[in-house]
Amino acid sequence: MSPVRRCSRTACGRPAVATLTYVYADSTAVLGPLATYAEPHCYDLCAEHSDRLTAPRGWEVLRLVDGSAPSHPSGDDLEALANAVREAARPHERAAEAGGGARAADPMEVARRGHLRVLRSPD
Repeated sequence: MSPVRRCSRTACGRPAVATLTYVYADSTAVLGPLATYAEPHCYDLCAEHSDRLTAPRGWEVLRLVDGSAPSHPSGDDLEALANAVREAARPHERAAEAGGGARAADPMEVARRGHLRVLRSPD
């Protein structure tokens, strides 16, 4: 017997990456990370079948995210990366800020570190 668990779908021989369990009392299908060991009432699914999973009408699909798995970057992550690249591309402006040029432009700004600013209280 192979040590790698395979997808439970008929005629699919790909390795399993997720486990599907049905909670009949709540009409919920729970798709989570691959279980430690095979259960008789659970279904192991490959990446393709777990992505395409749909539940019967009236049922809810609950997808549990595995914290150890690498996640895809979100729009916020990409925007933060773009802002960091823009900041790094402006060395002449950083030199002016270190000399106090930014404080003169904004009287509310007390200090600055990268993209973070400390502002004076309006009181």
